[in-house]
Amino acid sequence: MDVKGKKALVFGGTSGIGLATVMQLQAAGANVVAISRDPSKAGDIPGVTLRGCDVRDADALTALFQEEGPFDILISAATGGSRAAGPFLKMDMAGFQGSFDKLWGYTNVVRFGAEHLSEYGSIVLVSGAPARRAKPGQSAIAAVGGAVEQFSRAIAAELAPRRINVVSPGVIDTPMFGDDAEARGKMLVGATGKNLIPRAGTPDEVAKAIVFAVENDFVTGTTIEVDGGWILS
Repeated sequence: MDVKGKKALVFGGTSGIGLATVMQLQAAGANVVAISRDPSKAGDIPGVTLRGCDVRDADALTALFQEEGPFDILISAATGGSRAAGPFLKMDMAGFQGSFDKLWGYTNVVRFGAEHLSEYGSIVLVSGAPARRAKPGQSAIAAVGGAVEQFSRAIAAELAPRRINVVSPGVIDTPMFGDDAEARGKMLVGATGKNLIPRAGTPDEVAKAIVFAVENDFVTGTTIEVDGGWILS
C-alpha cells in the first residue's frame, strides 16, 4: 500500500506510540484522523483531524465510523483504560478484569470499523511483549496481549482481502510512565537492563513497525515484535 492520499484512523493517536504513528503516516502523505478520549492533550497538530471517542462506547464508535468512513487504514494503540500489575494471588480481580478493556476496545474498533474499510485496507493493533514472555507480576498484561494476538489471527481469514496485524512493543519510553523524568529514567533502566538491547525503545521505533504492517501487502495475521530482545533475555 502506498499510503499517500489514503485515509487513516488512529485510535490512541494523541500520545505515545499512537501519536508517533500519526506523524509518520502524515509525513508519508496520508490523511490522518487522530482519536482518543481526550484529544486536547495533543494540542494542535497541523493537517491532522482530532476526534474524541472512547473505544469502549460502541454507539459512539459506530457514529464516528459512519462520519469518517470510508477509510483505508485502521490502527488502534488505545489502552482502553487502566492495567493491573502485581502478584496474581494478591490481585484485586476487578483490576484484572478491567485490564481487558483494552481487548474490548480493540474488538469494538475492528467489529464496527471493518465495514467502512476499503477492500484492500489494513488494520493494525498493538499488544505487548509480556504476551510472549511474561515476567512476575504481569499476568493481566500478558493475558490481554495474548488475547489480542490470537484475536487477530482468528479473524484474519474473515477479513481477507483486508489485512490485520499486531505490533508487540517491549518497554517503550512513553508518557504512560509518568512525568518525573528522574524516576521514569531509573524505572526504564531497571526494566530493560537485561534485554539484548539494554534500553527502552522509542515511540518512533514502534510506529515504524506499524507503518511497515500497513504498507506491506504480503503481511497479514502476524505479530511483529519491537522489543529490544525482551523475549530472548
